[in-house]
Amino acid sequence: MFSWLEARDLTSPLSLVRMWALLSGCLTFSLVASLDESELASGDQMHSFKIFCMFTWCLFFLLTLLIHVVNIIQFHSLIPISWKNLTVTVAALAALMTLSASVRFPVAVMRHDNIQPCPVAAAVASCLTSVAYASEAYLIRNQAQDQRGYMASVPGLLKVLQLWGGCEMMALVAEHVHSYSGNSDGEGLVQLWVSGTFYVVCLLMSLVTVVVVLGDCAGRCLVPFDRLLASFSLIGVLLYVVANILCFARVLEKHHMGGRARPQITETMIASITLLGYTVDLAFAIKLLRDRSQA
Repeated sequence: MFSWLEARDLTSPLSLVRMWALLSGCLTFSLVASLDESELASGDQMHSFKIFCMFTWCLFFLLTLLIHVVNIIQFHSLIPISWKNLTVTVAALAALMTLSASVRFPVAVMRHDNIQPCPVAAAVASCLTSVAYASEAYLIRNQAQDQRGYMASVPGLLKVLQLWGGCEMMALVAEHVHSYSGNSDGEGLVQLWVSGTFYVVCLLMSLVTVVVVLGDCAGRCLVPFDRLLASFSLIGVLLYVVANILCFARVLEKHHMGGRARPQITETMIASITLLGYTVDLAFAIKLLRDRSQA
């Protein structure tokens, strides 16, 4: 009756790193949830960012727990999605999201005039969680060719990078819009809305790509899937080029006015990384189209 539950399912490298991610992830959001408000920086913006970090840690904890349980009881064949693509997508996206939370949580949320051990421990636990997810993605990527899907390839991981960039940029834009409330700088607010629109479009394109791959629907697309990916990459490059220009303009404006430009610098860095991901992805898509046309 319980033949599906074997010792090797619990002691395999993938199971071990998933349990590592579960333990460190649980420790992270437990520590942050127990923090007193006096240990954190004040302000509605900081409170919103704490909620965003908590959502990130809790979401990927639940997803990893579901994947771990389903993998142990061998029920993944009953799930109507591509299991090998789902696991590497969750692991790679979780590694990026928890890494960014690990970096930005102590910088933006913790009080620098009175550093307490509990927030530091939460930041360290979050870093360990990110390493666990990165290890899981590495192990899946190095499996046999028939055991790993498209999302474990370089173009697939670039799609995850684009998805991460879109999520981070939307969170940053929401923070900036909140900081502009009651501000008379209408031009800056318009630039933010334009950038936000670009990020939403790119995020939706990344989501569509990931959903199509996870649902094994590539062969049912009205447009050839490789051409669709190339079009998405080209649009992403163009939109992120404009978004990067607007980001640099806001950084220079803040520097000229002598204001605090750290949020704008963070947005510019993430936008530049995402633009690089789209550019490399476009190069892979063009190479694939050229190879197929010569075949």
